[in-house]
Amino acid sequence: MSDKLGKRLQDVRRLRGLSLAQTATAARISAAYVQKLERGDVAAPSPHKLRDLAKALDVSYADLMRLAGYFVESEDADAPVTEEESSVRVLAQALQAEDISEKELEELGDYLRFRRQQRGRG
Repeated sequence: MSDKLGKRLQDVRRLRGLSLAQTATAARISAAYVQKLERGDVAAPSPHKLRDLAKALDVSYADLMRLAGYFVESEDADAPVTEEESSVRVLAQALQAEDISEKELEELGDYLRFRRQQRGRG
């Protein structure tokens, strides 16, 4: 996870005058988890928990998702997209709902590179 997410969460929480405990209660998560997020100790925060934090802190959910490294569809959703871009978006959204380790993500990337190389040869 990017340190930018943790910094943003901490900055907003402090600007709102909220303690870790108050933020955690409002987001229905533990104060320890909020603290880990702020320190950047969570590699892949749950999109569901980010949504609850966005509501609790009154910030953009899409911004938190981007800062956490997730794919977020652009604001120009009406713009035409290729079939490949559409497939990538569907896959990215599906992966966000899963609890995928960094190792699994790396393996997925390796597989995609392999498949692209195979397409280029055929």
